[in-house]
Amino acid sequence: MTSTSALLHDARERLASVPRESLGRERSSRWRGTRIVRAGQAWHLGVLLLTDDGVLATNEVLRAAAPVRRGYAAESARARADRRAQAYRGGFAEGEVVHVGWVTIDLATVDAGGVSGPLALVDGEPHVRWAPRAPFVPLAGYLEEQISLAVG
Repeated sequence: MTSTSALLHDARERLASVPRESLGRERSSRWRGTRIVRAGQAWHLGVLLLTDDGVLATNEVLRAAAPVRRGYAAESARARADRRAQAYRGGFAEGEVVHVGWVTIDLATVDAGGVSGPLALVDGEPHVRWAPRAPFVPLAGYLEEQISLAVG
């Protein structure tokens, strides 16, 4: 049996030359309003964000953009543009990819047979759920596919 931690350690070594994407965290202040500020970097592997010392479950992914006045056909488009502008005000460059709302995955829980985020131990092997209603698939194969896409 290969542990989840061992698979992710191997993935980090294979991704060493691949650029990382930015992690952001929402901040609010009376003077600067709501903005998204830097909180680190990670490799984006589908539903996982792999950092130097941990793994996170993805949530919201956006590209920073300067605020612009324009008309919107839908309120959801207006909200999305506001989130992009929050990242820009927080110091991210125009067009930079930012991951927000991520959740830390507890690898010790997974390796002990539990479930944390999209990771679980199924029949003694680490598995990942790549979508909320999808079945669990072996983590080793999932990482192999995601790494090959990241490396190009």
